[in-house]
Amino acid sequence: MRVKVCGTTSVRDALLAAEAGADALGFIFAPVSRRLVSPQVAREAGLRVGPAVGRVGVFLNQPLDEVLRTAEAARVSAVQLHGDCPGVYVREVARYYPVLRVLSPADLRREDVLETLGWPGVTPMLDAPEPGSGVPLDWLALRERVPAGAWLAGGLGPANVAEAIRVLSPAGVDAVSRLEQEPGIKDPERVRAFVRAARQA
Repeated sequence: MRVKVCGTTSVRDALLAAEAGADALGFIFAPVSRRLVSPQVAREAGLRVGPAVGRVGVFLNQPLDEVLRTAEAARVSAVQLHGDCPGVYVREVARYYPVLRVLSPADLRREDVLETLGWPGVTPMLDAPEPGSGVPLDWLALRERVPAGAWLAGGLGPANVAEAIRVLSPAGVDAVSRLEQEPGIKDPERVRAFVRAARQA
């Protein structure tokens, strides 16, 4: 079970998540996000936590050259793609970085999306239609439709991550809003409790 703490906006919160035992940190570079972080802060955070912790750059419907330029400046180790990403776009990003391809439940019915999941370096992640909203998915309804090796996001937190893992057996879990004091500011105890609950599950 891999555990990712997303929406990291400071070196302090990066160190907090790493010390709690997170396998990866998420840095959001989508301009529309309340958790937007600069490549410089993400790079510094990555240097401070060290190479054992993954650094994932999160993007939403951004031009390919912007994604690659920002990912390089931030020195991320993987890229997470939200939005309507054509296959050629996903394939090009995957030439340079491992990709977490974010899917909503509706995407699981789209052949053009599903075909990208078998490509080398592309891993599916199930998330709510509105990422970062704190609203969980209907795990029982998705049980027979989860792609192999998928990660799970969407409204996860210390109180429900164990149940989500029990129902869907994801390869990894990812949380943002339920680990915060306010958007962009992590709550230390919630972060520790989330990582602990995911590990124990």
